[in-house]
Amino acid sequence: MSINLQKVFWLSLVVLIGCKEDIPPPVEQEGPLSTDWLIPLEEVIDAGVGMDGIPSVDTPMFSQPFEINSAFDDNLVLGIEHEGEVRAYPIPMLNWHEIVNDDVNGLLVAITYCPLTGTGIGWGRRIFNFPSTFGVSGFLFNTNLMPYDRFSRSTWSQQRLECVHGNMIGSRPLTYTLTMTTFRSWKQAFPNSKIMNANTGFDRRYSEYPYGFYRSRDELLYYPVSNLDTRLPAKEWVLAVLMHDHPKAYQFNEEKDGTEIIPDVINDTSLLIVRSKRDHYIVAFLPSEEVEFTAIQDGLPAIMSDEKGNIYDLLGRVIDGPDKGMKLAKPVAMMGYWFSWGSFYPEIEIY
Repeated sequence: MSINLQKVFWLSLVVLIGCKEDIPPPVEQEGPLSTDWLIPLEEVIDAGVGMDGIPSVDTPMFSQPFEINSAFDDNLVLGIEHEGEVRAYPIPMLNWHEIVNDDVNGLLVAITYCPLTGTGIGWGRRIFNFPSTFGVSGFLFNTNLMPYDRFSRSTWSQQRLECVHGNMIGSRPLTYTLTMTTFRSWKQAFPNSKIMNANTGFDRRYSEYPYGFYRSRDELLYYPVSNLDTRLPAKEWVLAVLMHDHPKAYQFNEEKDGTEIIPDVINDTSLLIVRSKRDHYIVAFLPSEEVEFTAIQDGLPAIMSDEKGNIYDLLGRVIDGPDKGMKLAKPVAMMGYWFSWGSFYPEIEIY
C-alpha cells in the first residue's frame, strides 16, 4: 500500500469513527502497514530494551518546588507553560523514562528527552485529532531517541522531528519548545510551579545516573553516529534553533556567568537569545517588534527588560510593565549535546 493510500485509509477511519477524545487508540494493531523508512535502515540501532522496555510516565504526579529537597538544586529540569500552568520535569527522572505523557491545562503533550543526546522537546499528542500517547520504541538513530505513538504504531525521530516509519511516515509533530535550567534557578523563577515527583508507579533510583561516565567523557559514545562534528567538544551543551532550514547553535559564554542578550537574525527573521552560564539556560525568542532589550542581572524571575518598561521572565512572559500578560513567541529549539546536532545537521552554523 502506498504512503498516500495509507494516510487516506487512516483519515477515513477517523471520519467513520468520529473524533471524540475518549476513543482509545487501536492497540490491537500488530505493526505499521508500511515497510518504508525515511532514514537508512542499517543506521537504525536496536538498543536491546524492546518496545516500552524503558517505560513512559503516563500519569505524572506533581509537587510544589518548596516540597523538593534542596539537595537536588543542581539537577536540571525541563519546563513548559500553557495558559498560565507552569510545570517542570526533572532530568534525573527523565533519564529513566525518557517520555512523560501529560495534560498541561488542556494541552495534551509528550515531554520527550533523550539521555544519550541531552535533547528535550514537547510534542502534541493528537494523531489525526485522536488523543494518543508516545512510548519508547527501543530503537535509536544517531544515538537519539525514537518514540512511537500508540495510536498509529508509527516510529518517529526526536531530533529529526519527523515520523520515519509507519502509517504517519513523513508527518511532523506539533512541537513545544521547552526550557532547560537548574532546579535552583527554576524554583527562583517559578516558585508556584509544579514539579513532577517520584510517584511514577515505577521503582527506580532517580538519584542515580544510569549511564555511568557517559555525560562527562567526550570520547564516550555508546552507539555510532553518521557524522561526528569535532568543531566543539562532543558533550558541550548548546541550544540548537531549527528554523527556515538553517539550523544554528548557541553556546554558553565561558567568560561571563551573568545574563547576556544576543540579538541575531536567521533568514531575515529577528531572533533574541538570552543565556546565563551560572543559571544554566539558553533560551530563544522571536520579538514581535523592533525594541531594545536589556539583560537583568541576578533578578530571577526577571531576566530582561525592554525600552518600553516591560519586564520578562524565563518563559518570555511580560510579568510587569505596560504589556503585562503578553508573551514572546519561541522558535523550535532544543538544548542538547553538541555531537548530536552535528550528526543530524552537518550544515549547522555555530554562532
